[in-house]
Amino acid sequence: MYKYIFGPVLSRRFGLSLGIDLSPEKKSCNFDCLYCELEKARPIDKIENQPDPDDIVKEVHDYLSKNHYPDVITTTANGEPTLYTRLNELIDKLNKIKGSSKTLILSNGSTINNPTVREALKKFDIVKLSLDAADQKTFEKIDRPLKGIKIDDIIKGMISFRKEYKGSLVLEVLVVKHINDKKEVIEKIVEAAKKINPDRIDISTVDRPPAYRVFPVDNQTLYEIAKMFEGLNVNVATRKSGGSVQKVHLDKEDIIKTFKNRAYTESDIETLFDDETKKNILDLLSQNQLKFYTVANLKFIKA
Repeated sequence: MYKYIFGPVLSRRFGLSLGIDLSPEKKSCNFDCLYCELEKARPIDKIENQPDPDDIVKEVHDYLSKNHYPDVITTTANGEPTLYTRLNELIDKLNKIKGSSKTLILSNGSTINNPTVREALKKFDIVKLSLDAADQKTFEKIDRPLKGIKIDDIIKGMISFRKEYKGSLVLEVLVVKHINDKKEVIEKIVEAAKKINPDRIDISTVDRPPAYRVFPVDNQTLYEIAKMFEGLNVNVATRKSGGSVQKVHLDKEDIIKTFKNRAYTESDIETLFDDETKKNILDLLSQNQLKFYTVANLKFIKA
């Protein structure tokens, strides 16, 4: 029975993932996001009863010795993993035993200006940072941060971190109905994202029971928002839906034009386009007018 690791779970965004929970006993986060799948809790700035890195690595090593290596070894927490003060030590040890797996951390980005945290993050193969708002009013409304945390400081930190970081940087934007789905709010996020210049942007909405009474936007809204991030690699994490969805039809010329402006994942294509469009896409792939490429373990198709 493991105390600190869990899974593996199949992540649509990163592949087969073995999780590491740095705060298994209680939620430890400097945000209290409206959409959080964990229970609501007052924001704090530390993890109590921090685990020893050696105890964590022992569990990871034991798992890897008995199973296939996962696509990613994911450092997370019941909250914010960068509050763990021995993160630098932990990632050094994980990198020695990770084998063919990539190391991934899921962070809200709040500590990006902390030099010690930044040095640790640079050692991960993939860093995922959240950006649900780019203005302070919306940021405080959706992410409910610890007092004193400023979104402008976080964005500036992300911009400078991108210049130093050699791995795959992923931004995640989670859209909540009537909170951060307004055009002017998204436009500010787009502006910030273009300055940060991540390798990939994941756009999603509420898909699990949230801490507070908030609601998801529909899949069509997610795709409309994704179009605003022109020039960036965008992955739309659609919600499962039992209803019928109007499929989009594109001829080959339109496909090339569309896929030049934005790359699409195979899952996007399956959800969004009709059968004839999908056949056209396969034809264009065979003619090398469209090509596959991989960003942070996720396969994209682009002209």
